[in-house]
Amino acid sequence: MKLLRELIVLDLETTGLWVEKDKIIEIALVRLCPDGRQESLVCRINPGIPIPPVVSELTGITDADVAAAPLFRDVAGEVLAFIGDADLSGFNIERFDLPLLAREFFEAGITFDWQERTIYDVQRIYHFHEKRDLTAAYQFYCNKQLHEAHSALGDAQATLEILAEQVKRYGEGSDDLISVGNVKTKKVDTYFDKDRKLKWWNGELYPTFGKYARRMSLTELAHKDPAYLEWILTSDFDTKVKEAVQDVLHKKGADV
Repeated sequence: MKLLRELIVLDLETTGLWVEKDKIIEIALVRLCPDGRQESLVCRINPGIPIPPVVSELTGITDADVAAAPLFRDVAGEVLAFIGDADLSGFNIERFDLPLLAREFFEAGITFDWQERTIYDVQRIYHFHEKRDLTAAYQFYCNKQLHEAHSALGDAQATLEILAEQVKRYGEGSDDLISVGNVKTKKVDTYFDKDRKLKWWNGELYPTFGKYARRMSLTELAHKDPAYLEWILTSDFDTKVKEAVQDVLHKKGADV
């Protein structure tokens, strides 16, 4: 791969997937130079908040592993200097790694204008060239061209053939449909209710809607704008959300 400019390939491990609030626990940077030289910088970071168990299970990084590690602000200058004015690459970095890294820099008092650089997002390139639609799935699993794409019956029939092939491939020797029905992913994001109106972060519930979305926890709102929580109680929200709000207001009243 020939380069005209230096390229930094980066990856972050974080406490979660909330760009506005989650924290870096490990950062890896690999610099590729036009002359073929390659350098790397890897740092474990103390996020200053507990690492959720599901994240520790995924990354192998625990609270104990980062207890003596520096805070991001302590290494921000070194990280920025290593990046220099290089172009940037990574997997899904435009939607996650770069915005989160820029926020961490901002909180450390440093401006990081990644949008001004050339970005080679491997995920974006991958999805552009290797389609992930029904036609592509039909070709991948059944080795057939989908000639009746966007015809309801044609799409349904193709989906049935794909499902049958998935059972054959992933059923671990069983041809029972139920054998592929237990596909699950570990969720880092933790929503409190089915409508995703509240979300857990660092032991507190945050609204994901309205003027305080992702900005204040329910506990903070109970002290700074209790009228907003009272409005939730009188509006069309799920009972579970209202019960959480009532609980917070009750605790606030008990503390007074």
